[in-house]
Amino acid sequence: MALSAKFVKKQLKKIKPLTEGATIEVARQQHDMIGNLMVIPRRWKVSSRTYRFANFSASMVYPLDETREGIILYLHGGGYACGGLDYARAFGTVLATESSVRVFCPAYRLAPENPYPAALDDAFVSYKYLLDGGYDSEKIILCGESAGGGLAYCLCLKLKEENLPLPGGVITVSPWTDLTLSGDSYRYNRDSDPNMTIEKLNLFANYYTSDRTNPLVSPLFGDLEGMPPSLIFVGGSEIMLDDSKLMHQKLLEAGCISTLIVAPDMWHGYVLYDLKEFRSDYKKINAFLDEHLPYRRKLRWMKLDNAAKIYPAAYRHNRNHVFRISATLIEPIDKPVLQSALDVTVRRFPALAVRLRRGLFWYYLEEIPRAPEIMDEKGSPLMRMPFENIRKCAFRVIVYRNRIAVEFFHALTDGSGALVFLKTLVAEYLKQNYGAKIPAIHGVLDRLEVPDDEETEDSYLKYAGTVKKKRTGPKAYRLDGTPEVDGFLYVTTMMTDVTKVLELARAKGITLTALICSVIIKAIYDIQNESTPRSRQKPVIIQVPVNLRNLFKSKTLRNFSLYITPGIDPKLGEWTLDEICKTVYHRMAAEISAKEMSAGIASNVNSEQSLIIRILPLFLKNAVLKAAYNVIGEGRDCLALSNLGVVNVPEEMQQFITNMDFILGARPRHPYNCGMLTYNNTLYLNLARNIREPKLEKKIYEILRDLGIRIKVESNNSNAPVHRHNAVQ
Repeated sequence: MALSAKFVKKQLKKIKPLTEGATIEVARQQHDMIGNLMVIPRRWKVSSRTYRFANFSASMVYPLDETREGIILYLHGGGYACGGLDYARAFGTVLATESSVRVFCPAYRLAPENPYPAALDDAFVSYKYLLDGGYDSEKIILCGESAGGGLAYCLCLKLKEENLPLPGGVITVSPWTDLTLSGDSYRYNRDSDPNMTIEKLNLFANYYTSDRTNPLVSPLFGDLEGMPPSLIFVGGSEIMLDDSKLMHQKLLEAGCISTLIVAPDMWHGYVLYDLKEFRSDYKKINAFLDEHLPYRRKLRWMKLDNAAKIYPAAYRHNRNHVFRISATLIEPIDKPVLQSALDVTVRRFPALAVRLRRGLFWYYLEEIPRAPEIMDEKGSPLMRMPFENIRKCAFRVIVYRNRIAVEFFHALTDGSGALVFLKTLVAEYLKQNYGAKIPAIHGVLDRLEVPDDEETEDSYLKYAGTVKKKRTGPKAYRLDGTPEVDGFLYVTTMMTDVTKVLELARAKGITLTALICSVIIKAIYDIQNESTPRSRQKPVIIQVPVNLRNLFKSKTLRNFSLYITPGIDPKLGEWTLDEICKTVYHRMAAEISAKEMSAGIASNVNSEQSLIIRILPLFLKNAVLKAAYNVIGEGRDCLALSNLGVVNVPEEMQQFITNMDFILGARPRHPYNCGMLTYNNTLYLNLARNIREPKLEKKIYEILRDLGIRIKVESNNSNAPVHRHNAVQ
């Protein structure tokens, strides 16, 4: 509840004699106490995140009802000698809630331990951090009170010296712009200000600098030409009144825009006390933001792409359609730095930094207002992603030791889009953590670049053919075993020199994907032979997703793949590996073409565009789609084998990344899935299963061994010698 000016002024007069002559430690404690009191009524209206820089910490405060696209850089007061992170975050919280904009609050280094230019250097680093993070300068508003107000103008002068773009505006409350204390108000308001004394200011000024006339200390003496628009609040009874009046006058004389608001009978920094008589001050702040930060933030939304529509409908607690892609670095991950990198990266990916929303007829995707919190690995990869979490953010970033993993709900993207996101995130992390300069090549996007509209398109609609292709087939053999409890996923990674595998594939006249697919088919075929008479055996079929970007000119980062289903029918007789290789290769060669794929796309798109389907309410659509998925989506194959191919990264990144992995979650009716990629001449084959018996892995290993391929195996199985995939055994 807002307090009256009369009441607060009376309390300040009582406290003033007690604060005179206080030690710097006591003064700092008083500042932090004020900050803690200030934030109490608004704490539940914001969330915040702490960032660590080389010399200081900062906090980003997010309002729950964020509507503006820009950001406020808030520089706290305290005479350059008081004010920690809690105090900085306190008024930042007030600004965030009152103006519905995120606020970045650095707790710059304090004097006398860190005199000038420490505070200015930290403010400069903070501003550069926002610029490097993708904020346009005109979308940054500086705000500061008391010493922080003066520091805001000093920062602008520093930016001019460095030929860097100036912010879109400056809002100050009782700014300390003249550390020489030369204004007449230091005398005529000496006894009327209940909150500030000349003695205290002289002490703080001496702590901070030995040259009070330096324009980067006292901006009143600087060249103010070209300064951004200013809004200045000051109390009519405060001793620093002339700091504001003279600054306002000099800004106008320099041809700048400036508005001065003098509150009669008010004291130093009165705006911070949220007085009920001066609630209109926040309306003036918002009017200033409307004029100089007019970018209203409206969360973007997108329809689900054609392939994505099935995933929300088919979601079950044990089938949540999540996959993982990860990079393992040379050193343990610094979580705060990664969080900062993620904050930058998500703004570059409006197609992927989204959450699932429910509409009347379809689910849709909506941009998330901020990056999710980095998570620690708990249990196995691809633990259940609850539907309520998907409706808040449909991906998660997980850290375990040296590894950065991103897990996506499949409605957002496929493996190719996810790989671009991971590469870009890792590049930003390397830049922030090591100062590495990573060029925007090989799937690394420029984090400051405006997203291309083509990245968010539904390419299925664009490249659907005019002729439909029927997708029918027999039910496939089903691998079985003892289900693992609590969604635990065993991951076995087989690694080998890709050169040897390519040599073998070429010797057989087939591709690497066809060879691995054939090996898996042979392994499943052998397992079925051991348990089932041939007359009762079912086809062994593998679902192989095809990256359609290789066939069509698409830049989309959303789903754009279609699957083929190579396989064999055991009832036809004995199958050797060579026979399987020829069958798989010719099947893949025949089906992977622009014409065949466009016909397959047309079949799916036409179903979606059916009038009956379109007008069905969502709850009925879900029932229809779930039933269709249960009949068609599962049962037509034994497992999925998805190959991301050769993963290239800029040369500047290679020295930091030791290996990469791609893991598909297992399905309830089919306990295995397989993800594959090649990085740094090593082929990584990740087999994920939700049953206890590793019978398929053993068969695959034996076949590859018999082919002369040397395999290194790692697993999160508690009986395995090496563990790479989970933190908890």
